Amino acid sequence: MTCFNYTRMIKNYNPFTPDDRLRTLIEENSLLLMVLARFGISFGFGDKTVREVCREDDVDCGSFLAVCNLIDGRDYSQFTVSLSSLMGFLRSAHSYFLDFLLPSIRHKLLQSINTTQIDDVAVLLLRFFDGYVSEVRRHMEYENSRIFSYVDSLLSGDVTDRFRIADYSVGHTSMADKLNELKEVFIRHYHQKDNMILASALSDIIACNQDLCSHCEIEDKLFIPAVMCLEKSLQLNESEADAGSEVADERDELVESMTEREKDIIRCVARGMANKEIADRLALSINTVTTYRRNISSKLQIHSPAGLTIFAILHKLVDINEIDPHI
Repeated sequence: MTCFNYTRMIKNYNPFTPDDRLRTLIEENSLLLMVLARFGISFGFGDKTVREVCREDDVDCGSFLAVCNLIDGRDYSQFTVSLSSLMGFLRSAHSYFLDFLLPSIRHKLLQSINTTQIDDVAVLLLRFFDGYVSEVRRHMEYENSRIFSYVDSLLSGDVTDRFRIADYSVGHTSMADKLNELKEVFIRHYHQKDNMILASALSDIIACNQDLCSHCEIEDKLFIPAVMCLEKSLQLNESEADAGSEVADERDELVESMTEREKDIIRCVARGMANKEIADRLALSINTVTTYRRNISSKLQIHSPAGLTIFAILHKLVDINEIDPHI
């Protein structure tokens, strides 16, 4: 599995609260420095509490704490997020990836690998990276222009848009797989000495991979559920969802084409079970379960457990009350 699931096992620590000193959060997890930057929180906060700093920088405290607790593997369920605040955070993260981190990695790759020979594998590796960056850009620009605009319209009370966040969420992924593949190619197969800059680039790739996975979890576990709640609160009815009927019909056909065993596998995944647990539950080998999951992902074009969970809920393969909110 490419993405390490930071939040699958909730820590036995108490969640961060508004009355904790902000510097305590950073001491517990230095990765939260990026959360501060993306929420627009100023440094130099001394010994002030989270509540005090959020008030001074006009940041929604609940959203900030939900993100911090999620990233640190703590219980985030008690915090209510502001969609406006969370979208600002996500837009800032997109800008960081597209305008800073990925270009920085490319610059280091150019410095560290030999591109003097036209047929050198280094040229192919750079093309691979550039193609990946183009995919990430399309993905994030789509979210910026289409998804966030849709949510902005909901927040303004405009419910005429016939798009549904569930149509987007089912196939939502972290986009970290290809980046991990590139790292593996370099480590396993690209032979050269004098690797100081290349090692730095690969370290950045690993950090970017983890950051993308974390970013995807924030969207899957905080942003998308909050949008679904907003849609429900606006009492969007069946007739307003007709525009997505063709997609729904196609998915219904997919469900009907699935075997009962495939449905059992999806139910287990949605309940947060690992492959070994699924194998034990269904009296199958782990290899058989792995094959089933690969075939299911190929058939549905859904590759993340979060996407399969949402698919299972939408098609009534599981009841939403069966799902652990921390999975």
